[in-house]
Amino acid sequence: MKEISNAKELPKPSLRGLEGPMLSHIVAASENNVIGSHNALPWKLANDFIYFKNKTWGMPIIMGRNTYESLKKSLPGRINIVVTTKTNWHPEGIFIANNINDAIEKAKESDAKEIFIIGGGKIFEQTMDIVSKIYRTRVHADVTGDTFYPEINQNKWKLVSEKSFPADDKNNYPYTFEVWKRKEPA
Repeated sequence: MKEISNAKELPKPSLRGLEGPMLSHIVAASENNVIGSHNALPWKLANDFIYFKNKTWGMPIIMGRNTYESLKKSLPGRINIVVTTKTNWHPEGIFIANNINDAIEKAKESDAKEIFIIGGGKIFEQTMDIVSKIYRTRVHADVTGDTFYPEINQNKWKLVSEKSFPADDKNNYPYTFEVWKRKEPA
């Protein structure tokens, strides 16, 4: 376990001043923006796991402690950075950051072209204004849950690609892979 010092509070990152790798969200969300229920995914989408793995492989991933605990282990092939305020929590194979700013700074130390924020709901909310891209798997169902993804404001975001798939024996709901990019300021 490696801990990132929190000696001083860093200023909130700004999209305009963000140098280095692109900062992106990657998320699967239902039509009613549910992303989790009782610290688990409320669906089975094998193709989304493959998509997630292909996009994030070799890149730093940032997540909250609850998201990490739902995974039960660090994800191989990636730099795992967990944001938590728990001081007595030290799983192996991850970096711990006390806040999102420290997590982003740690991720920037890699030579990766992109940093992925993978959840949960609070981390997504905290970073919605600083990410440049959103990879959203839209699960075409309304499901019950307790963790939500923020609404994408279409005045600020543009859908640049989408590809839809039907439900099948390995994916229990129809879904669409979407890529959103932040619109340039006018």
